[in-house]
Amino acid sequence: MALTPLNRRRLELFRANRRGYWSLRIFLVLFAASLAAEFIANDKPILFSQGGELHFPILFSYSEAELGGVLETEAEYRDPFVMALIEEDGWAIWPPLRFSHDTIDYSYEITPSPPDGTHILGTDGGATDVFAKLLYSFRLSVLFGLGLTAISSAIGVTVGALQGYFGGLVDLLGQRLVEIQTGLPILFVLIILASIVEPNVYWLLVILSLFSWMALVGVVRAEFLRARNFEFVRAAKALGVSDMTILRRHVLPNAMVATLTYLPFILNGSITSLTALDFLGFGLPLDSPSFGRLLSAAKANLHAPWLGISVFITLALLLTLLIFVGEGVRDALDPRRAMTQRGDDESTGDLVNLQTA
Repeated sequence: MALTPLNRRRLELFRANRRGYWSLRIFLVLFAASLAAEFIANDKPILFSQGGELHFPILFSYSEAELGGVLETEAEYRDPFVMALIEEDGWAIWPPLRFSHDTIDYSYEITPSPPDGTHILGTDGGATDVFAKLLYSFRLSVLFGLGLTAISSAIGVTVGALQGYFGGLVDLLGQRLVEIQTGLPILFVLIILASIVEPNVYWLLVILSLFSWMALVGVVRAEFLRARNFEFVRAAKALGVSDMTILRRHVLPNAMVATLTYLPFILNGSITSLTALDFLGFGLPLDSPSFGRLLSAAKANLHAPWLGISVFITLALLLTLLIFVGEGVRDALDPRRAMTQRGDDESTGDLVNLQTA
């Protein structure tokens, strides 16, 4: 689908913002690498052949008995006995780092251990690889943040749209609801709710969604209050178009410009909320890779500075990239910048035509 001249100009403005444009490219590369984490850091081979038959341990589970061993449980591929069974009549392709986020390296007697040739960022107190934890934590945090941002944006846009378009009693009750939600001590409520139910990704997503939708309500409400008095909206009402159709097809596109500028910042807040809850022990299960758990481990092992430094740099890099992307999107969608750019282009074109004449 071809871009409209306005959207093409916005895309050019975003590309002209080199900080935001390159931040987006770096973020996408890092996120793509985290999505392929099992192929980068894993305690299972990517692919192995035994007896002329190919096996994919990353996608399927194989017991040790299926490989010629004794146990009926899943094969422990780092065990020399299992590796001998595979190499006796086959071969294996391993990821660059033979440790997953929960793989315990029993060869280290003292943990946390500093960075070395085996663990490039060292190990934590549980003798697990820090780089693998950061890689898996990056993926989990971004995916969780994207899901929370999508749910929060849907609720916030819906509430703000209904308030701004219908006004009156709907707006009054909606504003009181937002004020009550804003006045609650959110962190304490989250801690209480997270301590009542057994924490998992889905429960935590629902709990955080209850309080994360308010960021967009004010912006969307103001846009709908302004747009509902436009001539084309009044004309649509006069023609008998339903309110829901006017909301969806005529007014919502005007509000989405302001909404899109907030999304990277909401994503940032979602990631930091998850990190804070995990750090306090009210977030994801203990076996989940998390920036908050790594920060907690760094706090408990101040004599191991590589823990705190590595997670701080990773988390700061992630949040900084998202902030720069958000600033680039905000500037690109700014109507004043778009009109200025359009005016400059037209002035340049007039000057060229004058010189040609």
